[in-house]
Amino acid sequence: MTSITAKPAARNARKIRISDSLLWVYTAVALVFLLTPIVYTIVFSFNDSVRSNTVWEGFTLHHWTNLCDQPGICASVGNSFFIGGVSTLASTIIGTMMAIALVRYRFRARSLVSLLLFLPMATPEIVMGAGLAALFFNSGTEFGMTTIIIAHIMFCISFVVVTVKARVQTLDPVLEEAARDLYANPFKVFMKVTLPLLLPGIISAALLSFALSFDDFIITYFNNGSTKTFPLFVYVSAARGVPAEANVVSSAVFLIAITVVIGMQVVSAARRKKYSA
Repeated sequence: MTSITAKPAARNARKIRISDSLLWVYTAVALVFLLTPIVYTIVFSFNDSVRSNTVWEGFTLHHWTNLCDQPGICASVGNSFFIGGVSTLASTIIGTMMAIALVRYRFRARSLVSLLLFLPMATPEIVMGAGLAALFFNSGTEFGMTTIIIAHIMFCISFVVVTVKARVQTLDPVLEEAARDLYANPFKVFMKVTLPLLLPGIISAALLSFALSFDDFIITYFNNGSTKTFPLFVYVSAARGVPAEANVVSSAVFLIAITVVIGMQVVSAARRKKYSA
């Protein structure tokens, strides 16, 4: 009897081991597939090339130490950072207020507003870019930095609302009620209780908005005028070969983002350890 029951148990254990092995293989293949372009970008930022950066010519730090020697790249990167910063700040503030209103308050057309917020996320960028360009043109608005910022704010708000809304829905109203019972006015309740609890979601939404804004090409292409951003610089340079300086900027942005995420994780872990103690 024992041997009969032991055989199915052994087969099940063997199946579990095989499934675990396949899961590890799948995970490794997925990571290699995702990280190969990033590793390629970082490695070729040290390539000793002049125009085309597709063939390895040798190791050099020249492109990192003399980034602005490539005409137009520093100006385009500066424009991308400025546009990304302004659009992130504006969309994060507006989107956070909208998320709180959609979760905490009941008003007419609330469901319709929630539905409409998904349209910029579902609409193809080329359609949105052409539509915004037609809107700016018909209203007589001059294309440039302002039109790019307005366009980026419009499509970033939806991502902020969705991200922060999920965080608002997890808040315990009892904590805010306790603060009001201790005679805190609404402003202090928001600043001392609500905002700190929402901060992880707000920071995540802001990082996502900045990444989307900095990386956007199609909507920016339709509404840029004479303003050049980093994606537009890469697009124009691709005709004669993307320079290694573009890899330098991409690598630097990636490393900064990784540093910020790791720093946030370390601070969050230290805070949880402090509270648990």
